[in-house]
Formats: sequence, structure tokens, C-alpha cells
Amino acid sequence: MVHDDSMERIREEGRTFRLLVDEIGRAIVGQEYMVERLLVGLLTGGHVLIEGVPGLAKTLAANTLARAVNARFQRIQFTPDLLPADLVGTMVYDPKTSDFFTRKGPIFTHLLLADEINRAPAKVQSALLEAMQEKQVTIGTGTHRLEDPFLVLATQNPIEQEGTYALPEAQVDRFMLKLRITYPTREEERRIMDRWAGVDAIEIRPVAELDAIRRARETIRSIRIDENLKEYMVDIVHATRDPEAYGLDLKDFIAYGASPRATLYLNTGSRALAFLDGRDYVTADDVKEICPDVLRHRIIVTYEAEAKEVTSEEILRKVLDRLEVP
Repeated sequence: MVHDDSMERIREEGRTFRLLVDEIGRAIVGQEYMVERLLVGLLTGGHVLIEGVPGLAKTLAANTLARAVNARFQRIQFTPDLLPADLVGTMVYDPKTSDFFTRKGPIFTHLLLADEINRAPAKVQSALLEAMQEKQVTIGTGTHRLEDPFLVLATQNPIEQEGTYALPEAQVDRFMLKLRITYPTREEERRIMDRWAGVDAIEIRPVAELDAIRRARETIRSIRIDENLKEYMVDIVHATRDPEAYGLDLKDFIAYGASPRATLYLNTGSRALAFLDGRDYVTADDVKEICPDVLRHRIIVTYEAEAKEVTSEEILRKVLDRLEVP
């Protein structure tokens, strides 16, 4: 009976988020994968790094999601001359009162789009990533809590483009998911042209409130994961650190395996996918589906792998092919 009640609650709450996907789809043509993963980030409190060339609706997707959940949204264009104070805020002197007051920066919002994060220097990247981890910022002598929910959606150009500062591995690790976005299909591109020709903006209705997100987060924590699946998640992560123990000839290609955050995010990410599918239990397919987004930026390849053009995604594919699915 408890199980039936749980399933009904998950189906009911999940319906809200399926409506959300439909509403976002009024503005975004295609890119279902990106929209679903943004929802996974929102539902788990995990930040999302999106990599792709300009013009793939990354900014539009983030803005549309914010409007559809009635959340505050800020976009910051990261540039080489950006300062940490431009992001978090600063202390300002008031000559009338001969005192200082806090002027909060754009980071005080629900959804923050850090556009082209790899165009800003390390000091600014660090200020953002510290806020992501601690959910608070220090301005002057005061510490200020960030909004709840607080989600960073960061975009970056492919690293080979000019004028970029590669994010250090330890900082990239703080993103729950790293998405790789590709061009739309020919049919999608035609639909984009038809939908947006002569239209300045498409009106998006709020179909979910922030309270619904908070309730959904509680529900997701109650979704069941079989013990065998938990072992499977741990095996995936450990196979990236000690491939020989799993019969994989990959040690010359892996400089560093995935961090413990990978295991945690595999757990929460697969629960979120189950929730969005209206289930109160996780399947092996959920784990395999979220796995590339959780691990692609957590496996650091060697120079030898780069020379042979072996990517972290190929390594992960071999790990998943090798491990027995429970």
C-alpha cells in the first residue's frame, strides 16, 4: 500500500515536470537531451556545464527554464576583464552616512547562466565555484547565503578555440553534469526557422513553482535503488581508477580516475531520471544513461591517450561494455 502511494505521488509530481518540458519545448526546438539534463540539475541541486559552439540555444534554454518555474534568472557574460566583485558584489561607501553598505552581485538569483565561463580568468572562476560549493559568498566581513534553489548553468566554448582559459580539473569536478551539445538536425533547423521567423519572443507560462521543485527534491531522495545497482555504480567509478582490477587494459590512458563525487552524482542523477519517468525505483538503464554526463569531465586522460586521440568517453564506453549489468 505504501509502495502504491509512493508511485502515485511520484507520477503526480512527475506530471508537473513533464508539462514543464512541453512548455520549454514551445521555445526550444529539439535539444530534448539538454532540457532533460537541465531538469536533472534543477531537481538534484547539481550544477551543469554545457559545452558547444555558439548558437545552439543554450542561453535560451536556461532563460526559458527560469520563466517556466517562476524563478529569478541572471546571465553574466564572462570576459577576460571581469572581476570577482562583478559577480558576487562589493562593499560601497555611502558619503551621506559615512558608512559602507553591501551591493549584492548577480550571483544572488535562482538560476545563474555563466556564459562562456572559460573566457574569464581563474580568479573569477574561483569566486563562482566557491559559491557553488558553499552556497554562500563573503562580501567584506559579511557572509551571505545564496537563494534556494540556486543553480549554475555554465557554458563554455570547445577548449581549442582562441582566447579561453581552461577550467582546472578540480573546479570542473564541482559540476554535477557536463553536457556536449551538437547541431540540430536538418528537420529541426527548418522548424527553428519557421517558429522564430518574424517573432521577437515566445511567451512562456509558469507551469511549476519553486516549492514544487523543493517537494520534488524530497521525493527523489525516497526513490529506491537496489543494492546490486549501488555496487554497479561503485564498480564503474573504481574501474576508472584501477582498470586492471576489472580486466581492462586502460591504465596507460588514464592519468586520474573519477572522484568520489562521481558516485554521489550517479546515485542522485539516476534517481532524478527515474522520477521524470514516473517510477519509484532506479533501473540499470537510468545509471547507464546518466553515466557519460557525470563522468566525461572526471576522467583525466594521459598525454599518450591524447596522442592516440583516446577520449574520456571512449574509456567510459569500454568500462560500461566490460562491467556486468545487474
